[in-house]
This record gives sequence, C-alpha cells and structure tokens, in this order.
Amino acid sequence: MVNNMKIDKYPAYKDSGVEWLGEIPEHWEVSKLGVCLKPVSTKNRADLPLLSITRELGVIIRDIENEEENHNFIPDDLSGYKVIEKGQFGMNKMKAWQGSYGISPFTGIVSPAYYVFRIVSNIDPDYFHVAIRSKLYVPFFAQASDGVRIGQWDLSKSRMKEIPLIIPPLPEQTAIANFLDTKTAKIDQAISQKQKLIELLKERKQIIIQNAVTKGLDPNVKMKYSGVEWIGEIPEHWNIIPIKYLKSNVKNAFVDGPFGSNLKSEHFIENGEVYVIESGFITTGVFIRKAFKTISKSHFETIKRSSCKGGDVIIAKIGANYGMAAELPELYNEAVVSGNSLKITLNSEKILNSIFVKMLELAKILGGFEDIVNVSAQPALSLGCLNNLKLPISNNLYEQQSIVSHIENQSVKIDNAIDLQQKQIEKLKEYKTILINSAVTGKIKVS
Repeated sequence: MVNNMKIDKYPAYKDSGVEWLGEIPEHWEVSKLGVCLKPVSTKNRADLPLLSITRELGVIIRDIENEEENHNFIPDDLSGYKVIEKGQFGMNKMKAWQGSYGISPFTGIVSPAYYVFRIVSNIDPDYFHVAIRSKLYVPFFAQASDGVRIGQWDLSKSRMKEIPLIIPPLPEQTAIANFLDTKTAKIDQAISQKQKLIELLKERKQIIIQNAVTKGLDPNVKMKYSGVEWIGEIPEHWNIIPIKYLKSNVKNAFVDGPFGSNLKSEHFIENGEVYVIESGFITTGVFIRKAFKTISKSHFETIKRSSCKGGDVIIAKIGANYGMAAELPELYNEAVVSGNSLKITLNSEKILNSIFVKMLELAKILGGFEDIVNVSAQPALSLGCLNNLKLPISNNLYEQQSIVSHIENQSVKIDNAIDLQQKQIEKLKEYKTILINSAVTGKIKVS
C-alpha cells in the first residue's frame, strides 16, 4: 500500500548514528530521552481520576467497575499515587518493554511504581507520543529492561535516559503529528469496518447452522413446536430426543475422564502406548492435532472405563468452552479421555457424529446448557445432566447428511470471506506501522 502512495523525500540525509533508525533528514537532530524528559513526582491528589497505562492505548481512565481490568490491587488510600497531568509522559516501568507508555490525554493519578515525566519545551507532545510509541522505539525499551522472568522485566532509568530520540524542527513535529493523526484515523476506521463485517459474517454462519440444525433444508416443510425453548419449532416429522437415547448400546458408551488421583502428571510418560485426549483438542468444534500426553498400557488398564477410540465424540466438560465437541479421528484407536473431558459413542443408526457436534455447539450458543451446567466454581457439565439434554433429530440419516453437507459448504464460503477480511486487516495494520515509522524517521517528507 505504501508503494501506491506518492512519497516525497527530504533534500538531504545523514546517518543517525543509530542502526535501527538509519538515515534521517540532514537538518533533524538526534537527542536522548534523558535530555528530553524531566521526572516529576506530585502526590496527595486522591481526588483525581485513577488512570492506567496500557500497551494498546497508552494512558486511559481506569474502569474501576471492570473486574477483568482491575486484577491489580487498588488500595483504599490513594494519597501515595502519582499525579500525571495532561500532556505529561507516563510509563509502566515493568511493561515498558511491551510499549506500555504514552502521553496522557488526561490529568489523573497513576501507580506510585510508574514513571512520570514532563517534556522539554522544544518537543511537541503529540509528536513525541506517536514517535515513542512507534514499533521502532519499543525494542529500545526492551534493551533497557532486565528481569528473571520476561513478564516482570524492570526498566533501568539510567539506560532509559540513553535511548535516542529523533527531533525534527518544532513546526515539522506538529505537521507529522497532524498528518499521522489524520491518516491513522482513516486506517483505523477501515480496520473497524472490516472487523464489523467479520462479526456479521460470523452471525450469518451461526444463523445458517441454527436454521439447518433445527429446521432442516426444506423451506416448505410443515413445522411444529418442539417444546424446548432454545430449539423452537422443528419439522413435523422430526423428534426431540434426549442424548441418553442416542448413545450406543456398547459398555461405557458415555463416560467422563478419570477422577482426581487416577490420572495425574506423574502418570504421563514419553512415548507411552496410550494417548490422553484433553478438552483443549476439541473446543473449536474441529479436532486439533497437537502433541498428546501419553500413559503406559499398564496404567491404562486401571482407568479403562474412560477409554475412547477413533469415531467417538469428545466433549469439553469443564471451563469456558464446556459443551464444545469434536469427533476423534480413526487413527487414535487406543486412548483415554482426561478429567476435563467426556466421551460418547453414538448409535450410528440414529445420529451422525457430525450433526451431533453441530447440535452441541448450537446448544451452547443458544443457551441450551444454562439449566444443566454447574457454575459453583467454574462451569462444568455432568453425565447425568447431559443424558437428559434434548436435541432435534431427523430419523432420516440421508437428511442428516444433507444438513451437514449444506452447513460445511456454506461455512467454507463464509470462512474464506472472513479469512480474506482478516488478511486485509493485517495488511492495513502493517501499512499503518510502516507509515508511522517512515514519518517519524523522515523516510517520507510531511509538508
């Protein structure tokens, strides 16, 4: 996309002296953050709004009602928190290597562990913000940080002061900031539109699955009420059947994984004869081939009740993805489900594995599990409750297969459209990064 844009260059360039920054316009200067930033530390203003400093957005107002956002402890006494004024530079020193810093658009207070600086007068704060948050500068902060664990790297203030900063003349700084503000807003708008289109495509896919699984493919078929709220109406010749009447008559056709101490980490061995199938392999609705944990044949004999094999359906039992399922491929002929999974061997004369998997996914989306899932700790399904879960079933296997084929054909088209939009989003993000990097290093001239 950059290649399609008319690019103006500055008349002359010079070596910046910094490998990662390359050449810069001849009249630009290279300074250091220690020269451009002056530390400030004002406290005892608990009346001001509480702010956060994030990698994605820089300085934002903290939503104290959002439990997910507020995983860090907030003390009752905020008098020790630092004041950061609008236009000052704030930094989360533990996450500076990720880019958690920026010019504050608000006046508020931040953690006492953060750094707060004012900027010297010959630097436009808007230019400083867009330059320092560009992808070019983040690695400098990583080099200036240390720690035993990568998630707990601490920024060295002395080394941070040595980080170089390219400084154009002040009018050019303002021009660059205004140019990038306009251009990146348009790029962000294009990305937002594509993300909305992706959501609409996902909704369209869900509607296709829902209509096919609960109403069939004949738009003229006579309908009847199913008696189940989340299912609604179904074709008159279909039936509502609990899962317990869909499983095979073989022994242990519907089982959960071993309890507690029967399958623990010490039972896992390298190159064991028996695979352990965990819920993480099936939570997308399609079986994901990963590196399986394995156990010995002898230990398998002690938990054989939880065995599974190719052709069985594995269901996630615990966690956010409970109820999602996938068919275990035929090549896994000796395996066992883990404690977070369930296994069902279906009666192939009554229902196809593929449509059963789609029905469970739909039940999850439409609230079919709400009355049977245990949410006392984390969401969990039980065999007893799932046995009584009612599903809409056509007795005609050919009709079931036609429904599955229709869903798969339509899903492929929608998935391809979603993939195209996602690729275009990545290209827009790449273009945005290149545009910012080019502008703040003078690779393109901004009038």
